[in-house]
Amino acid sequence: MATSNCEHCGELLEFTWDQQGKTTPCPKCGETTRLTGAGVPTIKIPQYYRPQLFDRATEHSPVKQLADQLTENIEQVVVGKREKIRLVLTALLAEGHLLLEDVPGVAKTVLARCLAQSLGGVFKRVQCTPDLLPSDITGSSIFSPKTTEFTFRPGPVFAHVLLADEINRATPRAQSALLQAMAEAQVSVDGTVHELDPPFFLIATQNPIDHEGTFPLPEAQLDRFLFKISLGYPSFADESTMIETLSHSNPLAVLTPVASIGQVLECQRLVRAVKVDAKIREYLLQIVRMTREHDSVALGASPRAALAFYKSCQAHAAINGYPFVLPDDVKFLAPHVLAHRLLLKPESRLRKQTAVGVIQEILDQTDIPVLHQAVS
Repeated sequence: MATSNCEHCGELLEFTWDQQGKTTPCPKCGETTRLTGAGVPTIKIPQYYRPQLFDRATEHSPVKQLADQLTENIEQVVVGKREKIRLVLTALLAEGHLLLEDVPGVAKTVLARCLAQSLGGVFKRVQCTPDLLPSDITGSSIFSPKTTEFTFRPGPVFAHVLLADEINRATPRAQSALLQAMAEAQVSVDGTVHELDPPFFLIATQNPIDHEGTFPLPEAQLDRFLFKISLGYPSFADESTMIETLSHSNPLAVLTPVASIGQVLECQRLVRAVKVDAKIREYLLQIVRMTREHDSVALGASPRAALAFYKSCQAHAAINGYPFVLPDDVKFLAPHVLAHRLLLKPESRLRKQTAVGVIQEILDQTDIPVLHQAVS
């Protein structure tokens, strides 16, 4: 017996050698396929999901155009970090928040400033220290002797892009001042609720090396961050380019906006309309549920994590020009979305297991869905 793969769904077909070169309907998808005699067990994405067969309008969608413009503009300053920049934009368009954990001096603050300047939005920075008060973030009511009334003075949280630098140096009391803003895009001061102008995007940084005088973020707050990423050191060539470029002038001083807040809001709306096939949704949920059942995990991903995972996959597909989510989007984003939300058992940490390793193990054990109909 010989084997061949269906040209449409990748199903492995068996046939006798005298049938080689002939066509036959696939028992799985029903499409007519040619028997080649060179089949191997495989999972294959149908032809109508291949990028080259996409409609031209998709290639130039507003979301992809915005992401490309912002990426190119930010890369004038942050050199050699294209994948990380795209993850930042994914978090922005998915209406999430970002935790940057890395050593000092790798452009965490610069990246946040570049994003805000590229959007033409309001940028504020909070330098977190142990003496930081919640009112230093949210704002406070000031008594005016002239009017004999209290007037609300907004804090730095009223911005489009807020950088909470070294967030783990703030006390839990100050850290909690950001919880309502992250979850509901509003703050409550003296019993009055103040809405934040959309989009509100929080970028928090922390240093994983220096633990003296720090307050680790609790699981409840970590769960509110869509991604946790590290920029890492640049390559030799990128660092050489950076030194040559930045030694003469500061590119931040001349970085101009290439988009508007209105465009970001429109693209966030378009991202929510990206199609997600039922099989992709089940694949995503299987991964989330397996984090709760894994032997090495004490606390798995929450339902909030599942929703954040879903939205981030929509955003990742959109900025790459796809009108629907593919399994590759789910596999690529899983470590960034889920790893910081998992709490490993003590014995697992003693065995040098990591959350990223657990996620990769789950991905390897979960069957990738094969789609047989285009998403309409």
